Amino acid sequence: MIENQTVEEKLKLLYELQTIDSSIDKIKVLRGELPLQVKDLEDEVAQLETRSQKISDELKVIEVYVAERKAEIKESEALIKKYEEQQGNVKNNREFDSLNKEIEYQNLEIQLSKKRIKEYNLKLSEKKEQASEIAVLIKERKSDLVLKRKELSEIIDDTQKEENELEEKSKKIAARIEPRLIYAYNRIRSNMKNGLSVVTVERDACGGCYNKIPPQRQLDIASRKKIIVCEYCGRVLVDSSINL
Repeated sequence: MIENQTVEEKLKLLYELQTIDSSIDKIKVLRGELPLQVKDLEDEVAQLETRSQKISDELKVIEVYVAERKAEIKESEALIKKYEEQQGNVKNNREFDSLNKEIEYQNLEIQLSKKRIKEYNLKLSEKKEQASEIAVLIKERKSDLVLKRKELSEIIDDTQKEENELEEKSKKIAARIEPRLIYAYNRIRSNMKNGLSVVTVERDACGGCYNKIPPQRQLDIASRKKIIVCEYCGRVLVDSSINL
């Protein structure tokens, strides 16, 4: 029963929990940055594919503009032909000049449309080049992603069973420790880069921050009559023979 535990029993359970959790941490370190690298690559591929789709949509819009300008050119050419035919049947110079102005206007429209087509084609060329570059990047990143996923999968396969067993042991040990101590343990652990919440006294010093511990305090720790924390780093201190 948790209520009837002695301080020594509590310390032993905390140290055992720390040992198991440290083993889990080592497995995660073994995986290193791979999970983050996989996630970063997945995000990058998604962003590149979004950019690729955007450029593809822009290309379609530009192609529509080009088609519209070409249609306008054909329409203007048809009107010029029509006006030139009408000039052969005019009755006076005023009608001839009026048709001539219409022809000039349509020629200007053709020049303007050709200028726009040239500009659009330049944009098309730029966009297609961008699309080609992004396609190469997507291919490269997807290839990297396949390798990283495979590497991560192999490591997980090698360590997953062990990690699951350790996590199960961790839960069972934690269930035997009073909630107040578990809360303190997890709070300290979350604030330490190495995840050490419970450490032994080694060579008269704290096994976490390596600050010296006074002899009398070491005697108190070895007596296991109360839970003592390091005055410098706040970790729970136990004597080195706690696991014997």
